[in-house]
Amino acid sequence: MERKASVEAISRIHQLDTSVINKIAAGEVIERPASAVKELLDNSIDALATRIEVDIMNGGADLIRVVDNGEGIHPEDLLLAVSSHATSKITSADDLFSVQTMGFRGEALASISEVSRFRIRTRTADQSQGLEFEVNTGTAGKPQPCGCPLGTAIEVRQLFANTPVRRKFLKTTKTEFGHISEQFTRAALAHPRLYMVLRHNNKVIFDLPPSDNLIDRLRLFYGKKLADHLIWVESEVDDIRIWGYVSHPSENKSTRKGQYLFLNGRWIQDRTLQHALTEAYRGLLMVGRQPISFLYLDMPASMVDVNVHPTKSEVRFRDGQHLYRQLLSTLRSQFLSMDLQSQMSLGKKGDIDPAAITPPPTPEQKQNQMELTSWAKEQLGQIAKDHPTVQISSAPRSISSTPDLAAPFTSKDAIPLSHFQQVAEQLHSAQAPEVSAEPADLVIPDIDRPADQFAEAATADLRPIQVLNCYIVVEIKGALTIIDQHALHERIMYEYFRKRVLAQSVESQKLLVPLTIEMSAKETALILDHAEILGSFGLGIEEFGGNTLLVTSYPVMLKKANLEQLVRDIADNLDNSKQPSRRDLLDDLITMMSCKAAIKAGQRLTQEEIYSLLEQRHLIDDAHHCPHGRPSALVLSHAELDRQFGRMG
Repeated sequence: MERKASVEAISRIHQLDTSVINKIAAGEVIERPASAVKELLDNSIDALATRIEVDIMNGGADLIRVVDNGEGIHPEDLLLAVSSHATSKITSADDLFSVQTMGFRGEALASISEVSRFRIRTRTADQSQGLEFEVNTGTAGKPQPCGCPLGTAIEVRQLFANTPVRRKFLKTTKTEFGHISEQFTRAALAHPRLYMVLRHNNKVIFDLPPSDNLIDRLRLFYGKKLADHLIWVESEVDDIRIWGYVSHPSENKSTRKGQYLFLNGRWIQDRTLQHALTEAYRGLLMVGRQPISFLYLDMPASMVDVNVHPTKSEVRFRDGQHLYRQLLSTLRSQFLSMDLQSQMSLGKKGDIDPAAITPPPTPEQKQNQMELTSWAKEQLGQIAKDHPTVQISSAPRSISSTPDLAAPFTSKDAIPLSHFQQVAEQLHSAQAPEVSAEPADLVIPDIDRPADQFAEAATADLRPIQVLNCYIVVEIKGALTIIDQHALHERIMYEYFRKRVLAQSVESQKLLVPLTIEMSAKETALILDHAEILGSFGLGIEEFGGNTLLVTSYPVMLKKANLEQLVRDIADNLDNSKQPSRRDLLDDLITMMSCKAAIKAGQRLTQEEIYSLLEQRHLIDDAHHCPHGRPSALVLSHAELDRQFGRMG
């Protein structure tokens, strides 16, 4: 009876008090310190600041300070600034469908001040002195006069001080700062004309002078190597302009984390446009690899609804399919005009997947590509009449959009996708890569298990052959077995790494000259946070300073791997994981390293290597699947072969 009465009391509807409501709202808007930084940066940008400085202490848990030289907040509006749903950016419901500012809901400062010790100092141009105002976890003080320069300075101390559960769930300092650095990067890329500074624990991380040239800012963030392998793309259809940079196919990642999309100065995510980007690179990248992009969309605010997500990172376009077609056509027309294959950097001999090597195009292939490019340009001149102004440019313009830096060819509409599909197929077939016959130099680890009778007899009784430099065909127990050499070797390497990691006995080799790798702040933080686990694999990584890592050792079994690409793929994998347990993380890393260490399709094996693979196949727990779950072998029974050849009955 007591329990029933208690349940009835709980189930009654009652009004929440203001403090609880604000804490709920704060939980939706402010998930971690990086969320607060994003909101404060948005406010500074909306205030027309030309310089923004961000100071962080201990990953934002202790201090977030954002100082700008914008318009400031009028003295009469200061109290309203930290009130819920109070904003200067919209006045009616109709304004929600023509938002031209970064923020508009009036939730940010109210949410932040509810869960922190908050202080704001501000002065407008028409005031001789500024005002200072403090809010202590939702309890507001009184504004006081103070001396301060034009603009606004906001300090957020002890974030989540009154919500200890939320504060407990914060990650390490490096991880939280990595997320902050990512928000700073997005703002800096969206607005390269702003002077922006980021400091962490009183150390300058980024000091970015304003620039009219986007590539200068990209070079500061991502280094010269990537900047030198970016391709300018641009198109304009009526009121919609798409412009920016995409990577040469030789520069890619294992996830979409390197894809940046900005709409009217706002970083967004959009699956439709991501799919268009993937489609444009179809046939140019290996399966599982993703292009890098920095794409900007400029369009009237009335053509997009930004009020569909709490963090405003997702939007709804009035005509998403039109944007899809425009982006796809823009990228494909640009790729068709370039000799992408011949420009690809192959690197060191041991770092290449031989199956991916493409020979130089023959004169016939070059002529074919020239004809295809000419055809594409002709298509750009044949238009449906509903879009009279289309421009596609292959040369970058400055951010100020000076019009004469390139001579774009014009048309009245985007290229039909059906025609692009035909051209892509022809171009792909004209330059299809040949399979290398280079020996694999296969490394077969000792699994250290007693050999069974069949395994001992394998080298004596089996008569395997390699076909297509990819599969091993052998008769086993009266059946025809076709083995995927990469999948089988990957499973063998997986068993080896798993056993060695659990026994803490992975063999490693010191590098005579440590390898330096420049990464983003977020990627650097992710790698350093997991340096201990990576060390258990024999991969020694240290902090070198700034956003540079130092690789000091590597697993012996990965002696031919591209170490820089391995570390970048590990960072992508860590960034893509949803807070994995240590066990899951170890398994993911073992799987990844096994894949890197295994032979690839297209590598020729000696008979000794083939026999060694088959011998080890019978000494591992699950030889029938690779670590990713794909089958490693297909079996055709004698009866099935007879049936296929019509010998049955």
